[in-house]
Amino acid sequence: MRRTFLKGIAASIALTGVVGAAAPALAETAAEFYEGKNVRFIVPYKPGGGYDEYARLIGPYMEKYTGARFDVVNMPGAGGMKGANEIFNSPSDGLTVGIINGSAMVTNELAGIEGASYKVADYNFLGRVVADQRVLAVSTKSGIDSYEDILNADNPVLLGATGLGGSTYVDAVIVGTVMDNNQKVIHGFNSSSDVRQALLRGDIQGMWGSWGSARKGVAAGDFKIVTHSERDGSENTPGVPSVFDFVDQADDPTKAEEILVAWDALSAVGRPVATPPGVPEDRVAFLREAFAKAMQDPEFLEKAKQAKRAINYRDGAAMADLAKSSTDLKPEIRDLFVAAIKGEL
Repeated sequence: MRRTFLKGIAASIALTGVVGAAAPALAETAAEFYEGKNVRFIVPYKPGGGYDEYARLIGPYMEKYTGARFDVVNMPGAGGMKGANEIFNSPSDGLTVGIINGSAMVTNELAGIEGASYKVADYNFLGRVVADQRVLAVSTKSGIDSYEDILNADNPVLLGATGLGGSTYVDAVIVGTVMDNNQKVIHGFNSSSDVRQALLRGDIQGMWGSWGSARKGVAAGDFKIVTHSERDGSENTPGVPSVFDFVDQADDPTKAEEILVAWDALSAVGRPVATPPGVPEDRVAFLREAFAKAMQDPEFLEKAKQAKRAINYRDGAAMADLAKSSTDLKPEIRDLFVAAIKGEL
């Protein structure tokens, strides 16, 4: 009797094992993984600046669409590199994201700046928050009415810029070199606002910079935009030709366009949000979807508008392409950019 009982138990155990093998436990979904988790949201600058404000605007909407808690962590240092390195080198579990100064990180990587322990194209991008259009502004008292006036100038046009290698300098020398402008770049100003003051005083005639920085001067009638970086036009500068519209006037139009495409990609990287390399694909996809929903949430957009923070969203896949095109350059184009970044042009 006892022997028969034991055989019955053994048979039951064997049957249970077969049934269990036929119905394995379901894998955890990305949504289930993030529910109730804490996610670090790295900001590579101190509290109170634009990057910090964007992160604090976005955080609650990432919480809304992921079910996780997003904790903003400010990590200033090395011009944004400390925070960028932290994002890149964090565990690949998808519990760290961050906003980076994409254009600056690209230039640091291209120039081989010490301390840049990341590869921009290797981040897992969730998407871009904003990228400020690059514009060439001239004083309305300069006598310059169009970009053609600069191309055809008999005397060098004086353009102001911050320190060697800064964005205002890189813009000026890259475009000037490609288009063979008759220009002289006066550099060494402490900030772009100092350059704008020199423009107002008449010490210089023009400057490259962001649309966001130039728009107040344009609205006041002090500045005029004569060209810009958006090859397909922009609602910020209606009727103003892009610098791409003039490439046929360059000595080598094909090469000029190739260089300008790389330059445009550099500025278009803008301010993306990313997570480290190696994060599981399903978690990256989930975060990208949540980020897209956050960027298009009507309440979020209204709050951004109230805070006077522009939104120019691009999705994660598009950002991955931009990051690759801004860093995967032909040697001669890379050399040109490195020379500009190092202030050698």
